[in-house]
Amino acid sequence: MPFAWNGTVKLHWERFGSDSGPPVLLVPGQGMTVEGWWSTIPVLSGSFRVIAFDNRDTGDSGRVLMPYSVAQMAEDALAVLDAAGVARAHVYGISLGSLIAQELALRHPERVGALVLGASSAGGYAAYKPSPSSPAQTFLVRVGAMAPEEAEWAAVPYTYGEKTRREHPERIAEDIAHRMASPPEPLAYVHQAAAVATHDAYERLNRISAPTLVVHGEHDVFIPPANALVLAERIPSAELRLWPDAGHMYTIDEPEADVEIARFLLRHS
Repeated sequence: MPFAWNGTVKLHWERFGSDSGPPVLLVPGQGMTVEGWWSTIPVLSGSFRVIAFDNRDTGDSGRVLMPYSVAQMAEDALAVLDAAGVARAHVYGISLGSLIAQELALRHPERVGALVLGASSAGGYAAYKPSPSSPAQTFLVRVGAMAPEEAEWAAVPYTYGEKTRREHPERIAEDIAHRMASPPEPLAYVHQAAAVATHDAYERLNRISAPTLVVHGEHDVFIPPANALVLAERIPSAELRLWPDAGHMYTIDEPEADVEIARFLLRHS
């Protein structure tokens, strides 16, 4: 099991696909591990050398007692690229991972080829957030007191699109089974939620030089799709793709999304 190190923080990572393909770094969302990319990795690994890792506090990576920032997590991602021997890679982040991807592209532009920001936000005052009284926001307040599997199933109405819940419940069950292979811990949830809350890249987004694709589900209730419009407007020449029947986990709601992302990355390889 390979590990990277950012100072004293140990980071578990894995490689998939062809060693001769262009490298793609997958940056996971809050509480997500390599297992959470179960539907994405098979799509990308046919054409790319896929590198996936567990963020600090999750999976087989090290645990951290003190709070940390998205910027520190971006340095974790950089350490993974170094450990994999990759000088430059496409970077695809989802949710919290997309914030980390923003910081990586801003702080180390020479290491980022193309950039994919999934279910993302600029953070700060420019971020659109759910109404404090919305069911999704009320759920986020309560979720910390739930056991991991209970929390995953309770989140289904907010995480996945209505069409998927109605027509493809097997996808949801499979996704939750993969997530439960290494469930998030309470302290990790607190640390990563705090990192998300303090992220603010709005004023710097116009400095992103990587070709960028912004991807979002139109029914995302955790990160409203208006955030995608902000990113696409601020990042020079960014492309925008909204999926009409998808929620926060658009990769499960719309399997075609990762196929389009693969095409985008190939165009810039």
